[in-house]
Amino acid sequence: MSKAYSSPTFDDPDDYPAVTQADLDRATYRVGLRPAPRKQRVTIMLDTGLIEYFKARAGERGYQTLINEALRRIVEQDDLDARLRRIVREELAHYNATGQTE
Repeated sequence: MSKAYSSPTFDDPDDYPAVTQADLDRATYRVGLRPAPRKQRVTIMLDTGLIEYFKARAGERGYQTLINEALRRIVEQDDLDARLRRIVREELAHYNATGQTE
């Protein structure tokens, strides 16, 4: 008994459905089997000194990669600061409500 492939086949490239922006927005971008974060092209004006600093430190990696990593660290640190503040507030509220230290 033959187990023929039952998916529809398209002989003519015009038979393929059109790819829409909604399709692309739902797409999961992958490198290998792991989802890859998307990047967005932007144009910003930065001080010449900043560009020179990152270019000098970048070497072969690319200065834009270093700028991206620096911005990501700032965002992650900001998230950490907010979490720590919330935890301290919760612990202080618990301490004030119960009068206990543990």
